[in-house]
Amino acid sequence: MERTVIRNATIVSVDPKVGDFHDADLLIDGTNIAEIRPNLGPVEAQEIDGRGMIVIPGFIDTHRHTWQCLLRNAAADWTLAQYFGGVRGVMGELYTPDDMYVANYIGALEALDAGITTLYDWSHNNNSPDHADMAIKGLRDAGLRAVYGYGNANREWFPVSDLPSDFTDVARVRRTHFNSDDGLVTMAFAARGPQFATLDVTEDDFRKARDLGLRITLHAGDGLWGLNHPVDQLNSRGLLAADTTYVHCCTLSDDEFKLIADTGGTASLSAEVELNMGHGNPATLGLMKHGCRPSISIDVCCSVGGDMFGQMRILLAATRGFMNAEALARHELVDPLPITTRDILEFATLQGARACGLDSITGSLTPGKRADIVMLDTHALNMFPINNPIGAVVNDAHTGNIDTVFVNGRIVKRHGKLLNIDVRALHKTMERSADGLFGRAGVPRDGSWLPTPYVRGTDAEKH
Repeated sequence: MERTVIRNATIVSVDPKVGDFHDADLLIDGTNIAEIRPNLGPVEAQEIDGRGMIVIPGFIDTHRHTWQCLLRNAAADWTLAQYFGGVRGVMGELYTPDDMYVANYIGALEALDAGITTLYDWSHNNNSPDHADMAIKGLRDAGLRAVYGYGNANREWFPVSDLPSDFTDVARVRRTHFNSDDGLVTMAFAARGPQFATLDVTEDDFRKARDLGLRITLHAGDGLWGLNHPVDQLNSRGLLAADTTYVHCCTLSDDEFKLIADTGGTASLSAEVELNMGHGNPATLGLMKHGCRPSISIDVCCSVGGDMFGQMRILLAATRGFMNAEALARHELVDPLPITTRDILEFATLQGARACGLDSITGSLTPGKRADIVMLDTHALNMFPINNPIGAVVNDAHTGNIDTVFVNGRIVKRHGKLLNIDVRALHKTMERSADGLFGRAGVPRDGSWLPTPYVRGTDAEKH
């Protein structure tokens, strides 16, 4: 079994029992972290010089519609209603199974390149069994840790839908691809929920997913569709449980935050998309008030970038900005800040693992957990001097600072380059797929396409 030791690094474990180190060694034994301490001494292992490196757990993105990276930047100037009109009303039905593969494979590699070692692929364009199979193949071929969230076909997503989910295919995927939960890629169910489907359909979805042993995630409290008290609706049918992750949460009530916390639920916040597309303000403080510590996600990669550094900064600034504005209106000072850079890094790692049901195996640099690790090179003008390692990771770092990435103990990126990946060839493949998709849609690729907003299921359709 291969062993690797990282020597003399600054280590941020995100585990209070392990702590942080300014100069320590980390030993990887096979797939697992074996030991972390200063002066580990001689070991029989491959050696990596960690001097000038900050070592952190791999980032965990808890909600990304990876299939949409073929539409990268097409939605840069769209509202949420235009997103529904363009992605659902036009593009989703035009994807081929090969498009799903190309998008998931290259999108997952993009995540890996950005230090995201675990990706929750919120895959809600499964228009046929072949679409689902190819999406899963894309994740597996990329080689990262992933959760494949089976999320219905495009036609079942127009709000408010009374179409049932195809649980024959959900069960097939579970049986064929995920008859064990021990693999690098595992399965969950990405439900439409009571914002986008009727409550009867939602209850059927939840109960059937749980019968298959699948964790559940759903959008709740985003934009005009999120004003219908979705968590209260779920609670009315006895559907709230600790196996559920609620995405966005921007327009939920305080009582709904409490229900999530009291039932052990988790949350996923996508601040950049939420602020740009009209979901509402990030729900960070509302959740934390009741003890629910959220995770962070990228969401629609047709609209925003795919790295965690930007998401951490935007969530931190948006949360503090909202809190500071309220204090200013009261003529009060804020002291101390209720959210810190350490909180944000924990949201991007350990809380992400919790939301994926993987916190026993990843999310922190804890001996015994899998070696999902990112090494950041501080020999860069944006990084030194390192007066505060966590502040440097959250406030200063970018993808270009990533030197090395491990997944499950295996090096997938070294000296700033993904291993065994021909980026030029991938570029040509992606361009061919995008040309075909936009050609079938009959819309331009230059950013000038602004879809007609889709407003069904909201009060706006009355105006």
